[in-house]
Order: sequence, then structure tokens, then C-alpha cells
Amino acid sequence: MKLVCAPNDTVPYVENALNVTLYGQAKEPNYASAGEAAKREILKAGLVAAPKAWDFLSIALSVVTADAAGLRSESPDGWTRTFSLQISVGDPEFWNSKSKDLSSALSFLTTDLWEFSFVSGGIQPAPPRKSVRPNEDAVVLLSGGLDSLIGAIDLAKQGHKLYAVSNVVRGDGDNQDAFAQAIGEGLSHIALNHNATPPWKREQSQRARSIIFLAFGILVATALGRYRDGEEVPLFLCENGFIAINPPLTGTRIGSLSTRTAHPEFLNRIRNLLVDAGVKVKIENPYEFSTKGEMMSSCKDQKMLEALASRSVSCGRYRVFKYTHCGRCIPCQIRRASFLKANYTDKTNYVYANLARNDAEHANFDDVRAVAMALAEVENDGFDSWLGAALSYPEMRDLEKVQALIERGLGELSELHKTFGVK
Repeated sequence: MKLVCAPNDTVPYVENALNVTLYGQAKEPNYASAGEAAKREILKAGLVAAPKAWDFLSIALSVVTADAAGLRSESPDGWTRTFSLQISVGDPEFWNSKSKDLSSALSFLTTDLWEFSFVSGGIQPAPPRKSVRPNEDAVVLLSGGLDSLIGAIDLAKQGHKLYAVSNVVRGDGDNQDAFAQAIGEGLSHIALNHNATPPWKREQSQRARSIIFLAFGILVATALGRYRDGEEVPLFLCENGFIAINPPLTGTRIGSLSTRTAHPEFLNRIRNLLVDAGVKVKIENPYEFSTKGEMMSSCKDQKMLEALASRSVSCGRYRVFKYTHCGRCIPCQIRRASFLKANYTDKTNYVYANLARNDAEHANFDDVRAVAMALAEVENDGFDSWLGAALSYPEMRDLEKVQALIERGLGELSELHKTFGVK
């Protein structure tokens, strides 16, 4: 699939391509669009971001639009898609020099084939009349999930003055606002929506979603007074290391069936791009070597966490089940294991509360079976045999620490299955 992506006033029409209007409404019914609301909210907040941060946001908006428009069911193997994106940016010479690096990063993230070319005409909005220089020292991504909640609580307790950035997802907005207001004395908070809208039905797999969340955070980080004074700004993406690695539990859950939204391999590739771009934003995951249960147990404000934890969202099928946790997907199982590890009362409402039931209604517990099979394989054949080559990537680091983390994460899932008597 070919996409041509440019701001509203420069978007061309290219035959045999999906034409994408960035930062505006689609010009024609057969156009796609993305980013209008995000740009409006950024300027409304008075933020003045670095030019390459706007370029990266344009790239991310183009990628999530392609991810939404490319139907996996129509690909030759029913999954892997091929994309060719032409994107208007402010510095096409630099981004063309990094097109292969960007392609590699996105191919790892989504398991698709990506090709990028860049042309001039990118956006660099005029500063708003009432521009601000926020005095926060760091940006934290606040998703409405349990991990980002714990991260923001801990970072605030450590003395960081945080600017919280949210990627608006239906069903999570109230949590994002409530968490931002509750932490510290209330965090500065901006909630942004990419509004990537193809002219036909959307692909639901959303493997590229983390790049837009990062792009929002990077852009806000470059608007802080600290950045504009020449200092590096931390961008905290807080996710437990086990789900970030998301090791394939069985031989059938390889590659694309395990999401990689915060995988160290992907994050390291984006870190390298930012360094090459001269963007002084350092992406950090303080919990890269922590399980979710360890995050809960070590949270620096147990009282606040206990009050808010059950309200957070972890489920991979939350919207499918009408904004209720399913209780049985991999993220739900890891969540439930973490409550058990931390000895918290889990007040979350789960559609499938009993993981051990084996009847017609509960016959589709594929993820529960996958965890059970992984635990059985580790017990029978050993951890190293089960893990295999899951960590064999060029940008992976501290492999011994990662292996120990995965083993502890499996231990938490094992305790969950024992508690429910899963067989």
C-alpha cells in the first residue's frame, strides 16, 4: 500500500495511493486524515516544540494511519502488509538518510514491511500568541493503565516535577484525568488524540500504536523550558519488563502475535534515531527489569495505589467487552498475578473471573491455555529451552537481567494458575 502524507495546505493528489491529510480534515471522501485535534490541543496549551519533534509526529501520524488503513486480512499471508510512505517533513534530507533505520524499527514493531521517503513541505506551526515554557523537569506517559499509574506515583515521590502526556483512547480518558489530578499536587496534563481515520473500515490489530504515544511525549518534552535551555529531558515510559518483552508463550504465538509496544529492541532503535536527530529527549523505562507484581509491591505510595489500582485498565480486549476487563487475556492474567503478588484485594470486574472453568461458555480460553502450556514446558524441558531465541535481537542489552526478569514473571503467572487450579 502506498500512502502520500502531507499537511492540509500542501497535500497532493497521487493516483493509486492513499492520500493522507495531516493536521486537517480529509479533502475528499477517499482521503485519510490524522492529527488535526492533536495540533489544536498542542497550540491551545501554548507549547512551542522543536522542528524535528514536529517531523517525528508527522511520521508517527502517517504510520498509525497506515496501520489503521492496511487490512491484514487482505495481505497474501493474512497478516504481513507492505507499506510505502511518502511524508512531508521540515528536514527531508536528514530523514531520508535515516529511512532504513526507521523502516527497521517499524518492521520490528509491527512485523510488516515499511519503506519511507521524505519530501519538503512539513509543518512547523507559528508560535501561539500565548506561548509557555513549562517548568517541569520530565515528561511521563500516562495511559490510564496500572504500570503508568505506578510510574507516575513513584516519579513524583522521587521529586520529579512531571508533565503528563496521554494518548486518548476511548474508555481511558476519565482515568487519565483522575490519575493526573491525584498524583502529587496535580500534574500538568495534556491528552492528545491522533484521530487517524482511513476512508474505509479500520484494521483492529494496532501494532504501531506506541510510536504515536512516543511522538506526543517527545514533542511535549521539547517544549519544556528545560529543553529550550539546552538541557536533556527525560521521557518516562513506565511498563513492566515482562510485558514489554512479551515473550512468545508457545510456538504458535511467535512474532506478530505478541505485541511489542515497549520492547527494548524497539525503544533502543528510537533512542538511536533521536540521538542522530539531535533531539535531546531520553526515553527511559525505570521498570525495564521489574515484573508487574514487583512494581505494585515496591510502589512508593501504597495507600494511593491501593485506592486507584482497581480503576486502572490493563485488558487487551477492554473495548470488545464493553469497557470491562475480560480477565483471561495475557495482560489481564499478568494484572491479576500482580495483585496476588502484592497481596492486594483486586476489585476489578472481570467478565471471566474463574480462569479454571472448562465448559462451553469458557471454551475460548486460548490465552489461559498458552500460559499453562508455557509453564508446563518450562517445568518439563527447562527455562532456557522454552525461551529459545526470544531475546536474539541486535539492540537487546543486559540479557542475563532480562532472562531473570522473564523467569520471575512466569513465576507470578504460575502462582495465579495455582490459585485458580488451572490444569
